[in-house]
Amino acid sequence: MAEKAFILIETVVGRNKEVVTALKQLEGVKSIDTVTGPYDVIATIEGETFNDIGDLVTAKIHPIDGISRTVTCLAVDR
Repeated sequence: MAEKAFILIETVVGRNKEVVTALKQLEGVKSIDTVTGPYDVIATIEGETFNDIGDLVTAKIHPIDGISRTVTCLAVDR
């Protein structure tokens, strides 16, 4: 069974659509929701292991232009 995480993403003002477009192109991103509140986007991601999730976040998501901050919430009870 694949591991799952929720990535809470804060974007730079005016860059939300660009961030969502970039996230949609990444393998492992299962859903993307634009939300209100302290974060702008919540992405649900999956990987074979928690290490795979960490690699996806640090190597593919963090470098996306327009992301100012992320919080990763691992799903542990499934």
